[in-house]
Amino acid sequence: MSIEHDTPSAVEPGRPGSAMYPDSPLGEQVEGIPTGREVAWEPLVDYRRNGVSETTIHGAVAWSHGDEVIHSFGGNVLCYGRSMMKPFMLKAFTKELEDATWEQKAIAVASHNGDTEHVAAAQSLLFEEEWPLMLTPLDVPLIQFGRQVRRPRRWFHTCSGEHAAILHGCRKKGWNRAGYTLPTHEVFHAYMREIRTYLGEDWSPLRVAKDGCGLPTVSNTVAELAQIYAGLVRDKDKDWIWEAMVRHPDLVGGFNRLDSTVLKAGEGKVIAKEGADGLLGLAIEHPDYPKGLGIVVKIAHGWNSQATWYVARAVLGVLGINLRNPYPLHRQKAFIVPGIVPEQYLERLETLPTWDEWDPDEDRWLYDVEA
Repeated sequence: MSIEHDTPSAVEPGRPGSAMYPDSPLGEQVEGIPTGREVAWEPLVDYRRNGVSETTIHGAVAWSHGDEVIHSFGGNVLCYGRSMMKPFMLKAFTKELEDATWEQKAIAVASHNGDTEHVAAAQSLLFEEEWPLMLTPLDVPLIQFGRQVRRPRRWFHTCSGEHAAILHGCRKKGWNRAGYTLPTHEVFHAYMREIRTYLGEDWSPLRVAKDGCGLPTVSNTVAELAQIYAGLVRDKDKDWIWEAMVRHPDLVGGFNRLDSTVLKAGEGKVIAKEGADGLLGLAIEHPDYPKGLGIVVKIAHGWNSQATWYVARAVLGVLGINLRNPYPLHRQKAFIVPGIVPEQYLERLETLPTWDEWDPDEDRWLYDVEA
């Protein structure tokens, strides 16, 4: 039985345009690539109204001490690293950007809000006559106050700093900048060499896809991503990436962004980077983990800043790093699921509230109600 389309349709099976679309609304089954419906997702956070769970946020968490995965919760999910992997893509250009300002280095690994300072830092990486080479999609600032009045521009895109830095690096390397977003370009090959320094020379991704900004993104398991982030601690003094992110955390994300807030809370001991569709990577320098600690969170349904914030506060808190609670967003109280941390931290986890004195329980009356 073939899929039904409105007729006539340019994309029905057998038509020239059909190859651009899936074959079934149920999705294809590829051996070795589990879909989201087959993954053993676990609850990470549940929101309760007067003691009854109303919303549950599922996902997966992995902890890695160096190359050793020491804790996994929610299944070893296969996903794309997305923008969480910018620090590693830019490792291919650390020498070419060595003489850049610290602001330029920070914006190179950023997924920024598109504020004035973000755009200025990104534009400064290129000569003005080079600006037309940049291929980020047209976009508006990620967070805006008041009425939307700005027209879409490439510089407002959250990845414009990365693209500008890649073009800057390609010029210095003498690489052709045409096609720099393609998986056939030297940029992608250099990125793969960097990833293999953490996962081994024989590692290859099961899938390569086009990210939202047009650059390639590759599939990794959550455990692999945690191993890679642990390696970021090991290599923190080999290049400028760690220091640039710590020096200018608000260029890495922006106002009230989770990764920027974690960078400031970590006081130089933590690198944090968000990734689209529910990713957070943490690289943590901690005396109990001399080989470097990498923690990666993947939210099943996609990006949820508030829920991920609670998870980040919990995993950092049990390690002695104080991340504030998110601002209240007028919803039920959040509760953390114990499995997000290794067993030895459970006692400490119970001391970290997901609320503050300015965030009372407003979804019940303070007297008994009889129906």
